[in-house]
Amino acid sequence: MTVQHDSSVYEEIQASDQFQELRRRYRSWAFPMTVAFLAWYLLYVVLSGFARGFMGTKLFGNINVALVFGLLQFVSTFLIAWAYSRHAASKLDPLADELRDKVEEKAK
Repeated sequence: MTVQHDSSVYEEIQASDQFQELRRRYRSWAFPMTVAFLAWYLLYVVLSGFARGFMGTKLFGNINVALVFGLLQFVSTFLIAWAYSRHAASKLDPLADELRDKVEEKAK
């Protein structure tokens, strides 16, 4: 079922304290995590370019520090995605559901 809303409903929701709280919760998690991940990635790139000796240090067999750091990039990406899904499920989704219910109620 498609429901048509006039833009005032969305403007009202966007101006609500609940919506502002939803944005605050999202931003307070997403921005610091994005900065942390970009710093971690930049560290990997800078070390690869300027600390070749360190990055080439063999840890065991043909496995060196650079390979471990590179694999840890993937691990950290998956950990961040997992952590975000938990954060969203507990902090964002309940509030977003309330807002959606308000919009749907106003449409009736």
